Amino acid sequence: MKKYADHSFKIRSNVSGLKTELIEKTRFTEHIRVYGLVQGVGFRPTVWRVAHDCGITGEVRNDGAGVLIMAQATTLAALEQFCAQLITECPPLARIERIERTAQSTVLIAAEFVIAPSASTAIRTSIVPDAAPCAACLADIRTAANRRYRYAFTNCTHCGPRLSIVHRLPYDRANTSMAAFALCPHCAAEYANPADRRFHAQPIACANCGPRVWLVDRAGQVLDPADDPIQSASRLLAAGQIVAIKGVGGFQLACAATNDAAVAELRRRKRRPEKPLALMARDLAVIGRYCQLNSEECAALTSSAAPILLLQLRSDVAPLAAALAPGQTTLGMMLPSSPLHHLLLADWAQPLVMTSGNLNDEPPCLRNAEALTRLVTVADALLLHDREIVHRADDSLLRVVAGAPRLLRRARGFAPAPLPLPAGFADAPAVLAFGSELKNTFCLTRDGQAILSPHLGDLGDAGTARAYRQQITEMLALVQHQPKVLAIDLHPDYHASHFGREWASSAELPLIPVQHHHAHLAAVLADHGRPRTAGAVLGILLDGLGYGTDGTLWGGEFLIGDYQSYQRVAHLKPVALPGGVQAIREPWRHLYAQLVSAELWETFCARHPQLPIVRGLLAQPLDLLTQMLARGINAPRTSSAGRLCDAVAAALGAGNERVNYEGQAAIALETLATNALSMAGAGYLLAQVTTPSGIQLDPAPLWTALLNDLAHGVAREHIAARFHIGFSNSIIALACDLSAQHHLDTVALSGGVWQNRILLETVSTALMKTGLQVLLHRQIPANDGGLSLGQACIAAAQFT
Repeated sequence: MKKYADHSFKIRSNVSGLKTELIEKTRFTEHIRVYGLVQGVGFRPTVWRVAHDCGITGEVRNDGAGVLIMAQATTLAALEQFCAQLITECPPLARIERIERTAQSTVLIAAEFVIAPSASTAIRTSIVPDAAPCAACLADIRTAANRRYRYAFTNCTHCGPRLSIVHRLPYDRANTSMAAFALCPHCAAEYANPADRRFHAQPIACANCGPRVWLVDRAGQVLDPADDPIQSASRLLAAGQIVAIKGVGGFQLACAATNDAAVAELRRRKRRPEKPLALMARDLAVIGRYCQLNSEECAALTSSAAPILLLQLRSDVAPLAAALAPGQTTLGMMLPSSPLHHLLLADWAQPLVMTSGNLNDEPPCLRNAEALTRLVTVADALLLHDREIVHRADDSLLRVVAGAPRLLRRARGFAPAPLPLPAGFADAPAVLAFGSELKNTFCLTRDGQAILSPHLGDLGDAGTARAYRQQITEMLALVQHQPKVLAIDLHPDYHASHFGREWASSAELPLIPVQHHHAHLAAVLADHGRPRTAGAVLGILLDGLGYGTDGTLWGGEFLIGDYQSYQRVAHLKPVALPGGVQAIREPWRHLYAQLVSAELWETFCARHPQLPIVRGLLAQPLDLLTQMLARGINAPRTSSAGRLCDAVAAALGAGNERVNYEGQAAIALETLATNALSMAGAGYLLAQVTTPSGIQLDPAPLWTALLNDLAHGVAREHIAARFHIGFSNSIIALACDLSAQHHLDTVALSGGVWQNRILLETVSTALMKTGLQVLLHRQIPANDGGLSLGQACIAAAQFT
């Protein structure tokens, strides 16, 4: 209970020579500490306004821990009302995690409430993600009489760049890339006025004092200097040209999404033959002409994060370039993420392709000079500006599944907003977790919070690996994080794990290797805030692969565990990957291994030599694969659910020769099945087989039924649907058996395979109907993009 000191005092003043004695008053004084995302979001002006409403005197300032308020009132009720209003009137981009109030015995006699300069203290606050333009700023750039009419860097405390421009904390203009631009008198007046929505908006600027935009050709020569460069870029796009655009967190490549030739040329130059291209449209009405939209999807698109959202194409879709998303019935759509993008798209009634500014798999360009070197082979022109991008922030990617938006890639608009760690981790040491090889993120934990980096990509690319190491160093410096424990994936050959081992050796820090699927389990537990001591759950972890403790590659796992430990109680039957990584790129290899494992290949081949699946496999070097399988040479065994999906896709001719991006075959399989589920009939079940190592789900019966359907000419769509139905039902049955056997009431689903809408919705709905609690990802991706959070929690649990 707080203790307050009562202070009686007299204030005497002379007004017009007359001495007046004011009545004695009792004052209550508090230090009020506000933690959370409270810097650079208009929180101090809100405090100032609420203080005046409540009759509070004192001051508010930013410091390394967040926001510190010295508040004084004549009644305790006024302070209570003040704190309550801070919560109810919190600015749109702010997030209060907690408020700590401490009564003070020292009298603060203040005549008014003021905003004080920031204090330099140890950094314990967090960085706010970049935010799309708010409605008020959009009105400014669209109003001819407004002094920010058509100004591409308009922002206020409710929107604009944050992470992408900050050099150091606290988040003040001098610590951002906007320090290079001195404020004009008009902007300075807005910046200094607590009643203005641009009060202490650190990126504040206008055409007279802020960053500028210009358009150049491949040689760096300015194009149409007398014209509006954004309008000139729009004309080039309409003419079928490809334009590189310096966006919020990196460069993007744009072309008209209705122009087949432009899209094909972009793919050729970018070396991205089939991976879907993201689109940007000016408003929901444009998106609605091409894609189905529901209320959840509209809310996600129009949020301050402005993510890419995977949407189902309309059956009566208006013409778009055929090569945007080959073989798929979904498109990745987003709304403009900056004023520059809004201005560019203002006259477009069709979408633009808006994909990352790089060659395939490389990290996107951040700087003008870099773009003029790396992108001139791709773009016909470049739309540049002179506001430095300090930190890369890719576009985030979501999909609404099971009634809620699910992150597939957590980046701009979401990261690096902190996530609260579950109960029981408050006293854990500071951890740095290095993440996985694919869809990499890293994670920092301390003071009961986790900071998950933005999506970095696949570390097999040398440039991405270099950027990954640099970003870890920069993030540690930015938030003044000093790790005491390091966590890595168990896989011996991951780049991230090598880096962690190097770090541990040089810094002499404890290193915790974490099994891949245990990390997935811990990640979904932490995502739901499940306390450290809450007990074990059944985790169903389905993904491409992860290194197992038995030396095989896991990927279809049923684990019973928590943050501290786990037990592998069931898994898919391990089958070889002939050629190792090559079998991931060429799914026909694993298809052949599956058929050999099920002892079906020779008989089926002899009976149905004219079927496409047989002719396709016979055209491959099967003798070499047979030797690999017999001798176990370069044919690691895997229980991977992702590889099983790839093999089924290959059997149906979807990605059987070679895939060009991760998950391509499985996505094609889901696409085939989507519209055939209601008429497919019974699915292909897997067999439960008890072995010394636990229960195995054996796909042999699945292959027998699938091959029989192929031989009888059943449509590919029905076969794909039957696979999904049978696989789902097999998982459901085993999960119910294991939950009953081990007296568990909670099931957690994680791993990249759960990005499949059919599997996730079918399994989660059925399990919930049995009375089980089902944990699905909410704030981080189910794929390896969320893995580092699980690694960090497992490492922290060992020292708590």
